[in-house]
Amino acid sequence: MYAIVDIAGKQYKVEKDNFVYAPLLDGEAGSKVDFDQVLLVDNDGKVKVGAPTVKGAKVSGKILEHVKGDKVIVFKKKRRKGYKKKNGHRQDFSKVLIEDIKG
Repeated sequence: MYAIVDIAGKQYKVEKDNFVYAPLLDGEAGSKVDFDQVLLVDNDGKVKVGAPTVKGAKVSGKILEHVKGDKVIVFKKKRRKGYKKKNGHRQDFSKVLIEDIKG
């Protein structure tokens, strides 16, 4: 059984007992979180597609920890002008364990 869930504007395929790295969520590590923007549910070949969401479907999870992604280097340069800028960025994520899919 799996589901397609909209978390903070991004779509994720989730299965029970798997991890998802979602954009930073409100809540402490160890707290429960529910996602009710379920777009599709597949239960052993029986597919329910929402328009836009599946009514009554819900995905429950638990926030395990808040982590940072890999560093991305942003380098800007204009040749022959002496202009160089170097900047870095690390995105914040929440590691979520999917505990239950209802729908």
